[in-house]
Amino acid sequence: MTTPVNLKANTSSQLNNSTGRAKRAVLAYSGGVDTSVCIPYLKHEWGVQEVITLAVDLGQGDELEPIRQKALQSGADESLVANVQDVFVREYAFPAIQANALYENRYPLATALARPLIAKVLVEVAEKYGADAIAHGCTGKGNDQVRFDVSIGALNPNLKILAPAREWGMSREETIAYGEKFDIPFPVKKSSPYSLDKNLLGLAIEAGILEDPWAEPPEEIYQMTKAIADTPNQPEYVEITFAGGVPVALNGETLAPVTLIDRLNQLAGSHGVGRIDMVENRLVGIKSREIYESPAMTVLIQAHRDLESLTLTADVTRYKRGIEETYSQLVYNGQWYSPLKAALDAFIQQTQVRVSGTVRVQLFKGNATIVGRKSDNSLYNTELATYGAEDQFDHKAAEGFIYVWGLPTRIWSQQTRG
Repeated sequence: MTTPVNLKANTSSQLNNSTGRAKRAVLAYSGGVDTSVCIPYLKHEWGVQEVITLAVDLGQGDELEPIRQKALQSGADESLVANVQDVFVREYAFPAIQANALYENRYPLATALARPLIAKVLVEVAEKYGADAIAHGCTGKGNDQVRFDVSIGALNPNLKILAPAREWGMSREETIAYGEKFDIPFPVKKSSPYSLDKNLLGLAIEAGILEDPWAEPPEEIYQMTKAIADTPNQPEYVEITFAGGVPVALNGETLAPVTLIDRLNQLAGSHGVGRIDMVENRLVGIKSREIYESPAMTVLIQAHRDLESLTLTADVTRYKRGIEETYSQLVYNGQWYSPLKAALDAFIQQTQVRVSGTVRVQLFKGNATIVGRKSDNSLYNTELATYGAEDQFDHKAAEGFIYVWGLPTRIWSQQTRG
C-alpha cells in the first residue's frame, strides 16, 4: 500500500482554485475510513488549522460515544454528537409521507431525506463555532455530494465546502495507508464488499455483487426485513391512524414519532415488508442498482395514499400526483431548501387538512395490503355508491350527463367520417 505521489501539491492547488484556504472546518463525521482520514488530510494537505467533527444520530443504531472518541484519536480538535431523531421524523419524514414521496415511484427516500437535516446541523454548528468551512467525505460519483453542497449553499452561501474524497484520488487501500501514518485506528474485521447507509427510516445497500443488475441479492445483506421463508405463516393486521396526514397511532395507541416509526419497522420487517430492488437514475447521470429496506415508510406511504383516496376530491387527488413526483425528484436531487420545494410544501399542507382517519393494513409474506379505511371526513357516500335498495343515485340524470359529456366526441366523429 502506497501513498499517491505529489498528493499535497495537486490537491492544494485544486483547493485554492475552488474554495480558498479554510481556518476552521466542521466535518460531517461517521467514524468510517473516509471521514476519519479527512481529519489529518484537511490539516496536513489543505492547511485547515482546526477540524471540528460532528456525528449526527439519525437512529442508525451506532454507539456514538466511541465514534466521538475515535474522531479525537484521529486528530479532531473537538468532537460533537447531535441526536436529531425526533426532528428527522417530524420535520423530514412526516412531510415526505404527506407528499407520498417515492423516487421513481418506488424508493421512499430514506437516505435522501437525512442529508438536508445533516447539512442544517452542520451549518448551525459552523455558525456557533465561527467556522468558515464545512467538510464531508462524499465522493464525486454519488448523489450525497450534491445534497450536501446544495443544502449548505442554500442555508449559508458564505461557508466554504471542502470535499477531500472527491479530489484526493486515493484507492481504499491508499486511504487506509494514509490514515495509518497518523495512527488512525482501523479495527480488523471481516471485509464486506457492500456499501451501507442506515438510519431510522431505512437502509441503502450497494456495491459488490449488487453492481450486476442480473444478480439476485444475497440474503446476508438485509438487516431490517426477514426473508419470506422466515416470516409468519399467518397474516397480521395493523391499524394506522393519521391526523392531518401525519401518522399518530398504531392499533389505537398514540405514539411519539420516533417510537411509531421504530415499532412499525419491526412489525412490517418481521413480515418481510419493505424490500426494494431497483435500477435508479442518479442525479450525476449514471444508472445505479440499489437495494433498499424501508419497512415503516413503505407501509405508511401506502396507507396515507389510500386514506387520501377517501378524503380528497378527485381533482385534488389527480393534481397532487404530479406534485408528488416533482417533490420526490427535488428531495432526491438535494433541493430540500429550494423555492420550488417551499411552494410545493404550501400546496401539500393545504391538501392535508382533511386527511385524518384510520387505515387497516394486512402484513403477510412481504406484502402490505390495504383491507380497510375509515374517516370522519370521508367523501364516500354509501347511499350513492350502493346497488342495494338504499340506492339514492338519480339514474335518470345519467342520460343527459352522457349526452353533454360525449357531445364533443360525436361532433368530431361527424366531421371526420368523410
